[in-house]
Amino acid sequence: MNGSKLMRGDVVAGALLAALGVYVTTTAMGWPFMDDSGPGPGFFPVFYGIALIVGSLALVVMTLRKDHDPEVATVDWQGVRRALGMWVVFALSIPAMKYLGFVLAFAGLIVFFTQIVFRQSWLFTGISAVLLPLGFEILFPLLLGVQLPVGLWTGF
Repeated sequence: MNGSKLMRGDVVAGALLAALGVYVTTTAMGWPFMDDSGPGPGFFPVFYGIALIVGSLALVVMTLRKDHDPEVATVDWQGVRRALGMWVVFALSIPAMKYLGFVLAFAGLIVFFTQIVFRQSWLFTGISAVLLPLGFEILFPLLLGVQLPVGLWTGF
């Protein structure tokens, strides 16, 4: 196996993500996994870390098993811009929750993803932007007793 194959973007990214997964998993193992009220603070990060490790190692293995293909070496810059844009919007939705509250910020995030990223119909977007935040409001505050962010401007 030559060094250039190991330095391909997918292999490097997969190795870095696997390292992140190991860090997340080992750190979360020090936190309570379960407590009297259900899943503890370590529950979701442990599974997230494990999923990150498995997925990134699968990426590395699949990349290394591929024969050299010139098309694989080209970078899809439009795809890169879309992916980075998605991460920026997702990251901005988190502080937006402080001002708009979870319901409106999450609905805005759904509108962005369904319209800009996935190009779905406005009917699908509207139904999703109403039902998904409503489902979270039913699941977390009502059933699990976990308060979601309440906006400074909206009050809900």
